[in-house]
Amino acid sequence: MFEVWGISLLSVFVVSLISLIGVFTIPIKGERLGKALLYFVSFSAGALLGDAFIHIMPEAIKQYGFGILVSLSILAGMMVFFVMEKLIHWRHCHVPTSESHPHPFAYMNLVGDTVHNFIDGLIIGGSYIVSIPVGVATTVAVILHEIPQEIGDFGVLLHGGFSRRKALALNFLTALTAVAGTIVALMAGYFMQNVGMFLLPFAAGGFIYIASADLIPELHKDSVELRKSLLQLVFFALGIGIMLTMLVLG
Repeated sequence: MFEVWGISLLSVFVVSLISLIGVFTIPIKGERLGKALLYFVSFSAGALLGDAFIHIMPEAIKQYGFGILVSLSILAGMMVFFVMEKLIHWRHCHVPTSESHPHPFAYMNLVGDTVHNFIDGLIIGGSYIVSIPVGVATTVAVILHEIPQEIGDFGVLLHGGFSRRKALALNFLTALTAVAGTIVALMAGYFMQNVGMFLLPFAAGGFIYIASADLIPELHKDSVELRKSLLQLVFFALGIGIMLTMLVLG
């Protein structure tokens, strides 16, 4: 039990540190960063889908069978992440931005990111409750997804009028809510039996939604060039390949 708590909290703290990655992107020109991020988005989409279909769902079905509760939990994960996306994008403001008047969408992004990170923590904690290999694979998938997301969040906060220092600090504070999510999941696992019956398929549904509705559409926005499309496919396959390799080695 102590081993699960220790590795879970260490994992989620490492995930939280990813929020500081935005500081390393400041010297990189926006166009170059955007091109590089597209390939990372492909890689991330493959890793999320790979974790959902190779690690999480098979483990959930093995532990609990493939009943209606598992199906509903997958759909619940997809719906929750759909609602979070709507929360981030629902409001627009036309007042000029400044450090004394940050744009409301920047605050909405922080609210959405806080909820998102808390749920990431729940997912990580729930995965470790089932087994350490599933927890490690899920942590890797979350990290790969968080890198482009946190770079984007940092850019949103800067564009919304926050200073670089304040944007980094706020991004890190919202990331720490993942630690709270992991603690809640571990406590729930301690007091409630079979909590993984909901959390595992919920995580799979969330990952499927993020990859299919959020990341993959971003790849289609890019200009259609055979070389770029092939590279995106290669990175997508590499993301899946990493999850498959972790299953074989685990």
